[in-house]
Amino acid sequence: MANTPQPLRRTALLASGVAVLGLLTACGSESATSSGSPEPATATRGSAEPTAGPATPGATSPTVGASPSDTAGSASASARTDGRCRTSELRAAVGRVDPGAGQRNFPVVLTNASDRTCTVYGYPGAAFVDASGKQLGPDPERASGSPETVTLTPGRSAWAGLSFSSPQVSGARTAAPAALLVTPPDEKEPLKVTWTAGEVPVGGNASSVSVTALEPGAGP
Repeated sequence: MANTPQPLRRTALLASGVAVLGLLTACGSESATSSGSPEPATATRGSAEPTAGPATPGATSPTVGASPSDTAGSASASARTDGRCRTSELRAAVGRVDPGAGQRNFPVVLTNASDRTCTVYGYPGAAFVDASGKQLGPDPERASGSPETVTLTPGRSAWAGLSFSSPQVSGARTAAPAALLVTPPDEKEPLKVTWTAGEVPVGGNASSVSVTALEPGAGP
């Protein structure tokens, strides 16, 4: 075989090298997954976080600085200062008789049995009843006075005076009640207190019973 001239051989080798390099470059740029789709790009370290998508319709943003426990605490505090005392939050009692000048006087005591602070204002309702619950005599009259708001923290009491003329002195018709029903101011449900102080006037002359406005404490 005839020898190829040196310049021609160098040119042929150089062309072969360029062709091989082009083929390798083309193969590296078209790598694919088994599904035939382009392989997902790998996130570059340090790239920005993806931005949030559009808000869901009807969704609301939470209030900054207000946690659920804060809201619950506020509701609880509000419930504990709800104004007047309810019948279910009170306990009633009748204190010892304080006789004097032909009168019989009893302190009717309302005590806050709840765990919150509440208030009472004005006159309690009162009614003597027999064992069947039938009222004996008329409703007590309200004595003159100046009602005041009494704030009752848990365990504290307010009292009103229940008075009537001694039946032995007045000659009024009497009956022996089984209980005294005490209704807190502005409430409808009464509290039942067993009556153990004997007969009370229920009819005839000088048979009226009176009650005073509530004031702080448990009686004189």
